[in-house]
Amino acid sequence: MGLYDHLADLPLVVEDHDRTRQSRATSSGFERVSTTFALHGAGETGKGEDVTYDAEDHEALTGWRFSFEGEYTLAGFSEFLDGVELFPGHPQREDSRHYRRWAVESAALDLALRQADTSLAAALNRDPAPVRFVVSTRLEGGSTDRLEALLDAYPDVEFKLDPTAEWDEDLIADVAALDRVRILDLKGQYRGTVVDGDPDPDLYERVVDGFPEAVVEDPAVTDETRAVVERVADRVSWDAPITGVQSIRDLPFDPHWLNVKPSRFGTVESLFDSIEYARKRDVTLYGGGQFELDVGRGQIQTLASLCYPDGPNDVAPGGYNDPDVSGGLQTSPLPARTTEGFR
Repeated sequence: MGLYDHLADLPLVVEDHDRTRQSRATSSGFERVSTTFALHGAGETGKGEDVTYDAEDHEALTGWRFSFEGEYTLAGFSEFLDGVELFPGHPQREDSRHYRRWAVESAALDLALRQADTSLAAALNRDPAPVRFVVSTRLEGGSTDRLEALLDAYPDVEFKLDPTAEWDEDLIADVAALDRVRILDLKGQYRGTVVDGDPDPDLYERVVDGFPEAVVEDPAVTDETRAVVERVADRVSWDAPITGVQSIRDLPFDPHWLNVKPSRFGTVESLFDSIEYARKRDVTLYGGGQFELDVGRGQIQTLASLCYPDGPNDVAPGGYNDPDVSGGLQTSPLPARTTEGFR
């Protein structure tokens, strides 16, 4: 019995819905905006978070009304959503359709579990485990100041870092000496964002040699970079291209690692089918975050706890994304928890 089969027939009653928008400055230098969808029914509320990146797409929801009301199974609600336009107009970028669909589907999953008086762990018959996490950040101006501030506050912290062209051999040596880097995100698969990474074969050579144990995420595979990427294929991971089983099949070579960002999959079924497809092929999975500001962060932590707790999960508590490093945050691993619903 597949993971999704445990969930598909959950009864779901939707009587009303509302939305809440939130925003917050981030350590990556942009204002994060997200929208929480809340579905109400049978005295319960289920929530999911839309992590669409463009503020305009959130603003366009003002005054917009959806008709989600009805009695369904979880699978039936997903089929119903196939015919619902979740954007009043066209989104700024096409992948946002998956992000918003996930917000509504994750809210429906949360609501269905609460109406059944159960948790995701119980529904899947899986025990939650403590979650190892890494902290994702960028180095500004070729400085290690932020890393050192985080290490001062949290001596055991591990990192996921975004190498850029300014990473020369001296900086790489300084960062490598910290022995805390677990993932190098080259962002070579991003298109049309402020963090797109150019496919620089010299940079790729410097970082894969400078961090011989680190996972190398989302390299661009071009004629110029192919040799270095294939040389470290056993530690190459993929993130941005992964939206379902077919996208895994379409990768340039069989993957050893995958970053699982639930919102990229759009539907609950696609997420769990992809997790099972990867696990059957001995692919190492870890969770990824998208600067969630509300329930989305707890949801990606819950999935990591149930499906890939030991990976270098990019699911740190949201406070680690604040521009200024503060004390008092939960350290890795996050304790295993079981809560009603999907939160």
